Amino acid sequence: MSTFEVKEEFYLDGKPVKLLSGAVHYFRLVKEYWEDCLYNLKAMGFNTVETYIPWNIHEPEEGIFDFDGNKDVECFVRLAGELGLHVILRPSPFICAEWEFGGLPPWLLRYGDMKVRTNTPLFLGKVEAYYKELFRRIAPLQATCGGPVIMMQVENEYGSFGNDKEYLRAIKRLMEENGAQVPLFTSDGAWDAALEAGSLIEDGMLATANFGSRSGENLDVLEAFFRRNGRRWPLMCMEFWDGWFNRWKEKIITRDPADLAMEVAELLKRASINLYMFQGGTNFGFYNGCSARGYTDLPQITSYNYDALMTEWGEPTAKFYQVRQVVRKMFPHLKTMEPRDRKRIAYGQAVPTGQVSLFSCVDSLAECQKSAVPLSMEEAGSGYGYMFYRTHVRGYNKKMKVKAVQASDRVQYYLNRVFEGTHYQNNSGEELELYFKEDNELALLVENMGRVNYGYKLQAPTQKKGIRTGVMVDIHFESGWEQYALDFKNIEELDFSGDWIRDTPSFYRYEFQAEECADTFLNCRELGKGVAFINGFNLGRYWSEGPVQYLYIPAPLLKKGRNEIIIFETEGRIADTLTLEEQPVYVDVG
Repeated sequence: MSTFEVKEEFYLDGKPVKLLSGAVHYFRLVKEYWEDCLYNLKAMGFNTVETYIPWNIHEPEEGIFDFDGNKDVECFVRLAGELGLHVILRPSPFICAEWEFGGLPPWLLRYGDMKVRTNTPLFLGKVEAYYKELFRRIAPLQATCGGPVIMMQVENEYGSFGNDKEYLRAIKRLMEENGAQVPLFTSDGAWDAALEAGSLIEDGMLATANFGSRSGENLDVLEAFFRRNGRRWPLMCMEFWDGWFNRWKEKIITRDPADLAMEVAELLKRASINLYMFQGGTNFGFYNGCSARGYTDLPQITSYNYDALMTEWGEPTAKFYQVRQVVRKMFPHLKTMEPRDRKRIAYGQAVPTGQVSLFSCVDSLAECQKSAVPLSMEEAGSGYGYMFYRTHVRGYNKKMKVKAVQASDRVQYYLNRVFEGTHYQNNSGEELELYFKEDNELALLVENMGRVNYGYKLQAPTQKKGIRTGVMVDIHFESGWEQYALDFKNIEELDFSGDWIRDTPSFYRYEFQAEECADTFLNCRELGKGVAFINGFNLGRYWSEGPVQYLYIPAPLLKKGRNEIIIFETEGRIADTLTLEEQPVYVDVG
């Protein structure tokens, strides 16, 4: 058992300590690679690892909890401790982290009067039920119980969302009632309004700041904030942004390694640090988040490489070596080591073995739900992936106008199984003029491209996905809908025996052989838009718009011998073969 205290400095077992921390998200790495990542953090001379805990992966359905496999946060924390690392946990209901809905579970949206991140009984009641299960697992891992966890965060950058101190106190109370004993802290942007709104400094809780440049200036702001409130506390940047995240259709954002090393050295003269990120990892499945710029949503890409010190696939970068050199120079007593890297293989071509249209196989993937008006994604299923809607429309052998009213995020229209057009959230109310025969099948495929993870839109109606109001033909709403919630958790049950229909959303199956299992990259250049699966595991989204045109495949997802890739392609692009390469593939955009 050890003690960790926040006084004028951080104290570990009665001795001053500077925290050299790096952010690692266990949920963005396969479990088999946690040790390599944590070892490399230790090899850089750092003594601490920090991680968020996303609510939505651990309670995917209300009252149903999942802490297995890549979600086994207990195993991750224990492993860090075994490697000699301290752990900072951020078990906030909201995490941001460029993660879908900022970590909030979409089933919250089934409650019409739900106000997330507020001091309301409905929201806090859901947090309380989650915390009872979560803290049963993480409370015994605290330093007070002999574990490696030395601090925990209350909420996350709340000063960029609200200023309700009673809400912050309610979250703090729930954490403590469920066993939190180590020092608690808040983290916010390094400016006065955010620090004041998001902290509980008046209650004696440590405040930390988030920034990625102008270290001296930002630490001055934090220090002045402490002085005004009569506090003498250690300075810490809880998120020192060493890179940045990326969005579809935008250029990859990078940062000069020498500039990063210089800023890190400047910061460490006065403060403790948590590098965000040490290794970014991957937004597997449908967990990528979304930025909001005014009325426009900007979904983030599957790769969370972040231009971090370790790549998405665990390769040390120039940033790693330059920051390690800073550590060696400033803290020569700390042990550093050579980092680990892993083998990558180009497996060559995967050959096609099957194809089927969504129209022909949808009943093998989801239950048909019938209703008078379209159901939203949250009403019909898990809230992730796609919704497929269809109805029969009487026509008069002439053109009529069609539009989906309040649909999110991306709508593709099919009349009698012929593609007619694509709309996005910001123009989903626009009309299409289509020719209707006497009897017609009207179908719409709606994709949830990722809920926002930051800002006011967390409360916006657009976070409910699918069709929220209805579909109009002529000037009336059509009734009598069939719909299918497609999150593809059962992709291995897909029936390939049906018809393939050109230019419709379709599934394509490929196979390749692996004599040994190593990391590889699926080249997506020949594909349009959709998601890919390796041996049943959802690798995430691809899109020809770039900037990336690959999906990373970690070796533990492969099998010796035959491996199966399934592509769900929504744009009608057909790849005669797919290629597995040893390097990622990019495309210039902008």
